[in-house]
Amino acid sequence: MDVYVALGALIVLVHRASIAQVQVTILGEARLRAPYADDVAHYSRLLSRHVRLELVQARDAGALARRVPRGAFVSLLAADGRARDSLAFSAFLEERRRAGADLAFVIGGPFGAPPLERVDERISLGPMTLPHQLAWVVLLEQLYRAHKILAGEPYHY
Repeated sequence: MDVYVALGALIVLVHRASIAQVQVTILGEARLRAPYADDVAHYSRLLSRHVRLELVQARDAGALARRVPRGAFVSLLAADGRARDSLAFSAFLEERRRAGADLAFVIGGPFGAPPLERVDERISLGPMTLPHQLAWVVLLEQLYRAHKILAGEPYHY
């Protein structure tokens, strides 16, 4: 079923059947610890209604790079990446769904980005440097917000 969703001045055609077809993988270096692990679990549960989600925690940058799914559209979180507001981020996710490719978000560790074979886009969560574990929470919250927007469900934005 196709539905038109208003994203500010932009109208996006959403094909509802496409919601669960794309795998979203979030990869990060190091282990998540309290209190961040609780927030990550919370948003993962909320997102499970909207998308197939996999969370990958790797011990080091090399292991992280090896776990990036083949064929996925790779978005590296980087301070110098492209920043989007919530509406534009939801439109970006819908574009990826329409392309039919899985999506991988890579969060670098304390020493920067891992040695990836390729990066399709660099995205920014904002100009400030965030602690690694907080970046997980912010990204998951924005993914949840974007999926609520695309589903036409109420969410503060």
